[in-house]
Amino acid sequence: MDFQALQQRLRRFAADRDWQPWQTPKNLAMAMTVEAAELLEIFQWLTPEQSLSLGDDQRRHLGEELADVLLYLVQIADHGGVDLEAAVERKLAMNAVKHPPLQKP
Repeated sequence: MDFQALQQRLRRFAADRDWQPWQTPKNLAMAMTVEAAELLEIFQWLTPEQSLSLGDDQRRHLGEELADVLLYLVQIADHGGVDLEAAVERKLAMNAVKHPPLQKP
């Protein structure tokens, strides 16, 4: 996914609607948590097994909520001046050191 192109699309989308005054990292983070709660709601009363075998409508809804969270995340990075791709690579490297592979016998 080309995050820079997506950020440009999202900037244009917001500008076309005069949303820029509200597009602050704080407001975007708050909106993202609302969307994350909607994501959680999909799984709220499911067993672990049910959560692994969603129906078509549930999977479509899951995709919509995941997209909402991702779009807000990309906007937070954009408005916060964070290179999201570099941050992800750095975090993966940190996690690899913090959580090394299991030693197999």
